[in-house]
Amino acid sequence: MERIQIADDVSLSRMAYGMWRIADDRDTTPGHIRAKIDACLAQGITTLDQADIYGGYTAEALLGAALKESPGLRDQVEIVTKCGIIAPTGRYGDARVKHYDTSAAHIQEAVEASLKDIGTDRIDLLLIHRPDPMMDADETGRALDQLVESGKVLAVGVSNFLRDDTELLQSVMHQPLCVNQIEISLGAPDPFSNGQLSFIQNHGMVPMAWSPLAGGSLFAGAQPELVEVMRQMAEAKNCDLAALAVAWLLAHPAGIVPVMGTNTMSRIETLTQAFSVSLDREDWFILYQAALGHEVA
Repeated sequence: MERIQIADDVSLSRMAYGMWRIADDRDTTPGHIRAKIDACLAQGITTLDQADIYGGYTAEALLGAALKESPGLRDQVEIVTKCGIIAPTGRYGDARVKHYDTSAAHIQEAVEASLKDIGTDRIDLLLIHRPDPMMDADETGRALDQLVESGKVLAVGVSNFLRDDTELLQSVMHQPLCVNQIEISLGAPDPFSNGQLSFIQNHGMVPMAWSPLAGGSLFAGAQPELVEVMRQMAEAKNCDLAALAVAWLLAHPAGIVPVMGTNTMSRIETLTQAFSVSLDREDWFILYQAALGHEVA
């Protein structure tokens, strides 16, 4: 599988496996989680996407248990995780309100907790999960720089940040922000036209796409006209709707890394079918027009 270099010592597979739902599976044993990872590795998917908040602050520990039972597995994967959201559940059950915390103390505390839960000595890529309206950029930037300098984190980035948020944070940092993980799909195509994706490319960042299937809403009747166009094209391309939707992201020259989150083994085993779907420029715009609900100007 194609790889994308994001830092001197870190590269990502062109597709990532999103682990935000692993705590929701009926089987959360280390062996079952290892089987999911093995299914990804068999296809060249080596990047595992996590966040401290996933599973009510339990998903990282589930991954850690699988890694503990499989010596050598840690060195076959890249671990992406995120911090900065505090929700009144799990370890933060006494929080009075869901909020963001990008203070140096919280970032450092969150990283130590992630390292412990995952059972690793380093995080390959750490992302600030959401823009924080209370962010002290100097403090946050300094904390991220220090984590990279310490070797506990190999590369840093952001998630869901807009242009001004990103520029502010990067302006006070020595380390580059390598990634911005944003919502982008046929169900959420705005980044292609609102400047968000252009900004990411212009600043040498890698765009990762969370919810590339729009959280399943593409297939739940939310946009029937779009789905009908997809069905017709999928039939012509001899692929399923999910592969077509992901191929649409992969076809863009920005090098978008889709983050695929599913607990169904049969789907995990076929995630890379999207790489076999060829879309030309007109195909891409047919789907884009259907996603917008109108033709381009």
